[in-house]
Amino acid sequence: MVPDFSSSQNSQESEEIDFNNFILEIEPDSASAEVLPASVKGQMKSENNPNLQVQFKSEGGRLLLILPPAPEKSRNPVYWEELRQQLKGRISGGERFLQPHTPVHLIARDRLLDSQQVQEIDALLNDAQLPLKRIYASRRQTAVAAATAGYSVEQQTTLNHLGQGQEASRQAMDEPLYMQTTLRSGVEVRHRGTVIMLGDANPGSSIVAEGDVFVWGRLRGVVHAGAGGNSQCRIMALHMQPTQLRIADKVARSPDTPPVQYQPEVAYIGPDGIRIALASEFALADLTHSGTTTGTPQENT
Repeated sequence: MVPDFSSSQNSQESEEIDFNNFILEIEPDSASAEVLPASVKGQMKSENNPNLQVQFKSEGGRLLLILPPAPEKSRNPVYWEELRQQLKGRISGGERFLQPHTPVHLIARDRLLDSQQVQEIDALLNDAQLPLKRIYASRRQTAVAAATAGYSVEQQTTLNHLGQGQEASRQAMDEPLYMQTTLRSGVEVRHRGTVIMLGDANPGSSIVAEGDVFVWGRLRGVVHAGAGGNSQCRIMALHMQPTQLRIADKVARSPDTPPVQYQPEVAYIGPDGIRIALASEFALADLTHSGTTTGTPQENT
């Protein structure tokens, strides 16, 4: 536990530090605290509940930035302005414990954040030279907003530790994730269901889905459908030119000779591995017997 800088009558209160697994639990400085409602400040001081505060946690060479629960689901809600002031206070008050250039993973839980709010969080972290690398969110709107703003995203139904992905993958798939954006290089989107994207996936970007992946645009990055092991999943794009395709445990890349003209295509697993068929000729009921393909991806060994 890093020092608790919460206000108290005894300003000389001793510090207790655990450097292996720390959570910064401090209240905003006095200047910031003035903008908060007195009732909210009183609740925070009296209850001293870490679950109601912005938290930093060190885990595996990265920092987890954990936000309080959504206001509508909490008896003592923490609204955006208070959350922002808390984060500012924790960054400024814990500078000696926050090592610059440590990657930050934002655990948004069930909070509803828009693109501007995500960018504000990123800006505050950047002031301390802390790069925001990934966002975990259970709210679909937050995941879409983060991806639209250009951040790597993983949508989760519930808040799990980052090491519990295998257990989570055994659960039922989530509802489809719809996005209207362009994925830039370095951006990754993960979803425990189907991903439907209106826009382009540029080289260096990646989409990992336990369901199907549909890209209404140019697919030039890496896509993994059926990431939970479902070999019946498919990948569809209006312009199929991927760096790599993965369906379940099968891996392939684009043919060395690109087609003369790009058309909407579907990638699926056939008897001899991953195949690509024209969308207009693709028949779900006749996958294993269809011989019409525009190209056979090369299997990676």
